[in-house]
Amino acid sequence: MDHSRLADASRATRRMFVRDLTLNARIGVYAHEQGRTQRIRVNLDLAVEDDGAANLSRPAVGADELGRVVDYDTVIGAVRDVVAAGHVQLVETLAERVAEACLRNTRIRVARVMVEKLDAVADAASVGVEIERRNI
Repeated sequence: MDHSRLADASRATRRMFVRDLTLNARIGVYAHEQGRTQRIRVNLDLAVEDDGAANLSRPAVGADELGRVVDYDTVIGAVRDVVAAGHVQLVETLAERVAEACLRNTRIRVARVMVEKLDAVADAASVGVEIERRNI
């Protein structure tokens, strides 16, 4: 099974994403990173249960209702809560916490999380990490 495709009718999943969410985070292990915030960028790719994929011949009842999908505002709120929770030393730790927060919604089967520090290295646009975690 090819897990690189998050939207997949045969697995009844749709791909939901959040691009370039920029936040101020208290993050870093170095002395100059302590006691201040720095800009981070978060990108999410989520494989979400797609109840419409199982019923391709007819639309789902109430197909245009927020209650039958994962609300991206709720997902973004969870990311904001994780970032606001306090100082984190590693981008890897922050990415794990974001993935865990996303996967609390049991309709989210896979969470790919990228966290980048935007101002950490003067000669680089960003540095960071990408992880993938699963509910399945």
